[in-house]
Amino acid sequence: MSKIENLRELLVHELKDLYNAETQLVKALPKMAKAASDEDLAQAFEQHLEQTKGHVERLERVFELLDEKPRGKTCEAMKGLITEGNEAIGEDATDEVKDAALIVAAQKVEHYEIAGYGSVRTFANLLGEREIADILQETLDEEGETDKKLTEIAESLNVEALTGAEEEDE
Repeated sequence: MSKIENLRELLVHELKDLYNAETQLVKALPKMAKAASDEDLAQAFEQHLEQTKGHVERLERVFELLDEKPRGKTCEAMKGLITEGNEAIGEDATDEVKDAALIVAAQKVEHYEIAGYGSVRTFANLLGEREIADILQETLDEEGETDKKLTEIAESLNVEALTGAEEEDE
């Protein structure tokens, strides 16, 4: 791995990480949607899949503006987060509990992306790359909205998971 000498090189490095993370997600989200038993949750995963495809396109536009190639870095963190999502899919649990586990996995992904996009947006601003910063902010806003939506779904699903567990104990 070559030495990162300045903020622009760090920006490109982190953008490559996010690009790989998003392309990994495009493959993982359909599995999560299929595993979800709650219709709202499955729909949220499907909607986020479409958004994620848009995030990939936006990142490709950012790389164009920077005259860089988007490839060359595997996002190990996303690989791990997707592995955790696959573990949630494979859990031997009630539908409600499995859905709650899927939300946990999905929100870990969202928080990772929010941290990444917030950082690269800040780097772009510092470098005077306003157009790039605006593009990244748009994705950051969508990631935040998805996280909020998952929290709303979780608030009702977690009660169902709790209620189901209490009924089994009786």
